[in-house]
Amino acid sequence: MLRTATARITKKSALPITRGSFSAAAEDPLGTMRRLYEEHGEISALEDGQRVIFVFGPEFNQRVLSDAETFHSYFFPIRGPRDSAQRRLTSGLLSQNGARHREQRRLLLAPFQKRVFPAYVQRIAELTHAMLRDWRVGQTRDLHVEMNSLLLRITSSLLFGLNDSGLALELGEMIDRWGAMSQRIGLAAIIPQPQSHGRYQGLLAYAEQLETGIRRMIGLRRCDPSGDDVLSILLRSQAAGDGLTDEELIGQAALLFSAAHLTTAHSLTWTLFLLAQHPSQGRRLSEELTSDCARPALHPVESDSFLDRVIKESLRILPGSAYVQRVAMKPVSLGPFRLSRGTVVVFSQFMTHHMPTLYEQPERFHPDRWLSLRPSPYAYLPFGAGARRCMGGPLAEMIMKLVAPAIWRRFRLRVVPGSTIDANAISTMLAPLTPVRVQLHPLDAPLKASPVEGNIHRYVEMVEV
Repeated sequence: MLRTATARITKKSALPITRGSFSAAAEDPLGTMRRLYEEHGEISALEDGQRVIFVFGPEFNQRVLSDAETFHSYFFPIRGPRDSAQRRLTSGLLSQNGARHREQRRLLLAPFQKRVFPAYVQRIAELTHAMLRDWRVGQTRDLHVEMNSLLLRITSSLLFGLNDSGLALELGEMIDRWGAMSQRIGLAAIIPQPQSHGRYQGLLAYAEQLETGIRRMIGLRRCDPSGDDVLSILLRSQAAGDGLTDEELIGQAALLFSAAHLTTAHSLTWTLFLLAQHPSQGRRLSEELTSDCARPALHPVESDSFLDRVIKESLRILPGSAYVQRVAMKPVSLGPFRLSRGTVVVFSQFMTHHMPTLYEQPERFHPDRWLSLRPSPYAYLPFGAGARRCMGGPLAEMIMKLVAPAIWRRFRLRVVPGSTIDANAISTMLAPLTPVRVQLHPLDAPLKASPVEGNIHRYVEMVEV
């Protein structure tokens, strides 16, 4: 979680500070942030020899996210030696700031414009239907595994033009492991550990393997960059002299692959889980999809439908991205604190979305709150806000609006009774830690919530609104 903190404490004060363990905070980041909010409110600090600032709510979100010159993104603290695979893999947008970030974001933005989405719809539908051909009434499926596998295929096709599912799966698993290794080593930037050196060397070696795989993927597309996938578009720009270098392509490809497939897979898993556990909402979606079946699928980009409200509410209550950090690049005042250069500031989409002052009964899954609710961009920010808002957010929403109805039109999902459902923020993403197993029932089966165990009850009240 708290991957770097260079600001040293200079004196004690009556500021809203909690003394605690960064190591414990990394194990339970959302629990730590909830305790800080309950004790101090919308801004506080956690102190463990150094100080990290936490901000919650639209006022401080806007203060931090609208000032990209003062508060820099610093997602990967372990960058590796200058001419290393680790350095190249961590050189994507999340590690860039200032003019370089603006220029590369401009180059990457074109394939994520809504006007190009219609070209993606058929491919998403084909891949979803291919998955569903193997699903049968009476089976039990792990939504976490199924959505991760599906999104690997969608991501590899839309972003990189790959139809080789084997390579997609291999790269996806490698990127997942590399991200987890980077997080563990990042913690050592704050907390020295005896095994840190060995882990660091292991990370550098694994980064070399991952880079080899990504170079192979880029090489495949370079042989025929005529497609409408993101990588082909970037390669054509490169050939025209207005694109990324090969080293920059490696960093952006690693970032795009990881961000696109993991966060969307988690969000789809949570959406289907929430629908299964809230029968009245599931029935309403079924009715809407049935009444709409004579027409083409609901518009996947913008709509005023119950499906649209379900997706918004799912991204509010269990956002794929749970928190993000920034680093102050110069001395600056933030609330009651005077921050020195290098101070880490953490803001949290999850915490903002669960503030009762913004959302009535915030732990309730209540899609119809969106009939009248119009929060500011800094009060509802599943994809961030400001100049660094995730440019893939609209694409992720479109994928969710195509995949979830395709499943719901074919099956009734029932969570396996007695399941343990645990979640935690891993590498800033709110991910299932346990299988999310569902039984596949026919469409005429009654929708029924199942008793479940696990820490999911910390985040969602399993009751009907």
